[in-house]
Amino acid sequence: MKETFRLHPPGPLIPREARERCEIGGYTIPAKAKILINAYAIGRDPKLWADPECFQPERFQGSSIDFKGNNFELLPFGAGRRICPGISFATSNIELGLAQLLYHFNWNLPNGTKLEALDMAENFGITARRKNNLHLIATTYIHFNK
Repeated sequence: MKETFRLHPPGPLIPREARERCEIGGYTIPAKAKILINAYAIGRDPKLWADPECFQPERFQGSSIDFKGNNFELLPFGAGRRICPGISFATSNIELGLAQLLYHFNWNLPNGTKLEALDMAENFGITARRKNNLHLIATTYIHFNK
């Protein structure tokens, strides 16, 4: 889930208001300024991630980086006092739904499509979503009780 959230944050832009005047990267941010934190760009920043455009779930194995707001290189739900209040509900529902889909079905791409040929383009708005539909073939996986 961490790698998916890194590449495809549910909310690519996180709105905030500056509490006080500060300077970031040579830019002066006045107090009360409305700013947007680009979680999408942070997740693809080559200064933070090796091979940032590549989907590599193993990059988080043995890593303490979490998406609960303590590590600012991974912010799918925001951080601090204004972190998304539905983070626990969202992650539980994703885990349960994904576990059920993986347990009950085998998944294939149609017509021998290669994984590398998938169009991963996204549309942006309040949330990020796929630009083109993902077509998959689900085959029921039968578990036998002994």
